[in-house]
Amino acid sequence: MSISPRRVWPGIYYDGRTAARHPVTVTVMETGLRLARRDDTFLWWPFDEIHQAAGDAPGEVLRLEHGRDPVETLVVQEPGLAAAIAVFAPRAAGTVRTPMRGWRVFRLTLLAAGGAVLLGAILYFWGIPLLADTVAARIPVAWEERLGAAVMEPVLAQTTQCQEPGGLAAIERIVMQLSASSPSPYTYRVTVVKVSDINAFAAPGGYIVIFRGLLDKTPTPEALAGVLAHEMQHVIQRHGTRHLIRALSLRALIAMISGEGGLGRVLETGGALAGLRYSRADEASADLEGLRMLQAARIDPQGLIAFMEALLKQEGDLAGPLIYLSNHPATADRLAALRREAARSSTPVPLIPDYRWPEISNICTR
Repeated sequence: MSISPRRVWPGIYYDGRTAARHPVTVTVMETGLRLARRDDTFLWWPFDEIHQAAGDAPGEVLRLEHGRDPVETLVVQEPGLAAAIAVFAPRAAGTVRTPMRGWRVFRLTLLAAGGAVLLGAILYFWGIPLLADTVAARIPVAWEERLGAAVMEPVLAQTTQCQEPGGLAAIERIVMQLSASSPSPYTYRVTVVKVSDINAFAAPGGYIVIFRGLLDKTPTPEALAGVLAHEMQHVIQRHGTRHLIRALSLRALIAMISGEGGLGRVLETGGALAGLRYSRADEASADLEGLRMLQAARIDPQGLIAFMEALLKQEGDLAGPLIYLSNHPATADRLAALRREAARSSTPVPLIPDYRWPEISNICTR
């Protein structure tokens, strides 16, 4: 585009005190802009006191500001004023920028997008996990309980809870024996759901869910005690809390970057719960500390080891998906570590000897 030799441009002036529009004639001088009003009065805007608020993007109307209290505004709709300043006031060139050409816009947009991706990657791989770990270690147990209740709400709404009192009482006695030997600030709430999948999981704040399919496969109360101790350790070590905080942080980040808003919908509890997949380090820690919890309660850890070995052998023969092993992969290395730790156990005592364990399969009959 050729540079216009015009010195004079029509504009609209706002005094910053009222909303009144004042038509002015703008003359480009060597050191500033001269604004002539219709009442033959003049305003002087030195270039070193002018701030460009808009007009450096293609198609954008030029808007200049002057002063601080109040801030005066000049709007010039006709294009070319910035180019005229470069011609008639070369020492002020750059004070008012010309609109960027398309390739410059594209380049800057590409650079900005690349920077956003890099920032997002840094936050995802380092910032968010570190923040989640720090926050999870310091939040109150009461807050965890509220989070766990929110996570549990859709689960309980979509499943049938097993209510046979004898079976529930037997499970409660196991939990009490475990928690009495390993005190923690949590109150454990165990729910058995009428679902045939072989699975169990823990939600923040002490919530534990046992699927009937897994309960049907536990040959002894010691086997179930091992599963419960493992899930209780996920609670004590706040693995689920840290995972959810990390997931929510990422979702919030995506919502803010994309401009979708609705951060209140970020916590989709069902989806967050389904996404609980602990790291190998988390699972190994829950294994080891769960087994130590069994030892402290004088519960035979061989029940858990035999149960896990049996599940691994049966996995190929089971009709349904063995979800517990996919969520809690019992690798040979992990089983070997459990066996080594179990060798240090003292003589166990019978666990709920007055309860006939085969009757636990009736827990969902009511």
